[in-house]
Amino acid sequence: MPKKYIDLHLHTTASDGSFTPSQLVTKAKELGFSAIAITDHDTIDGITEGIDLAEKLDIELVPGIEMNTDYENTEIHVLGYYIDYKDQKFIDKLASLKEARYNRIKRIVGKLNALGLEIDFEEVKKNADGGALGRPHVAQIMLDKGYVEEWSEAFDKYIAKGAPAYVERKKLTPQEAIQLIKEFGGIPVVAHPVLIERDELLDQLIEWGIEGIEVYHTEQDDKDSKRYLEFAQKNSLLITGGSDCHGPRRKGEVLIGKIKASYDILESLRQYRSN
Repeated sequence: MPKKYIDLHLHTTASDGSFTPSQLVTKAKELGFSAIAITDHDTIDGITEGIDLAEKLDIELVPGIEMNTDYENTEIHVLGYYIDYKDQKFIDKLASLKEARYNRIKRIVGKLNALGLEIDFEEVKKNADGGALGRPHVAQIMLDKGYVEEWSEAFDKYIAKGAPAYVERKKLTPQEAIQLIKEFGGIPVVAHPVLIERDELLDQLIEWGIEGIEVYHTEQDDKDSKRYLEFAQKNSLLITGGSDCHGPRRKGEVLIGKIKASYDILESLRQYRSN
């Protein structure tokens, strides 16, 4: 029996990815994945479209989300799996986060204009194509207009924290995100822990109720994965894995296929959820 693979960290045009949900599901099927999760930033708008096609193509799709949070000036992303994406109360809570993103990007564009970069907010909205606005949508316009030579340069030079056009965004705390995910039936998992750069915070996340850790990720080498796997085993945490793919127009390359986590991981998630 052939080995089955999963990717539980993928983005679509519903947030800052450049694959539509349907394109993402089709790509996953082409690459031979048995299951994937759509985990857009602070939104579940791409899930229904993805699930509809996934059912037709006989590929399993886990409804998920990635929530951006902040603690002690450290950005921590919390993944949520098997969330009740149809619950109207959850949808309403996410709407306020979407509005905060909208206002933040509008201010960033204003700062870029003041720096002499001719970018129109309507262009950024069009680039997002109805998805939740994020800095990657601004970065893409800057790249398209020749203000920067690489996608990453837009962040480093203009819109990363500490750069001249950066604007702070209203964020949940990790504890709030964990509670919100659990409130609506989800399993909270800390995303790409290596990017937090503060492993000592993992113990705090456990105290707040985190139930899993992303062991396999494109930014984590074998040594990192081994360390986080041992941490998960020591603390009885679930493990997950995913590429964090944002599609062909984000971050320079298509990452789906770079991480092929074992289907056993998803079976453990499902079993945990049913207990």
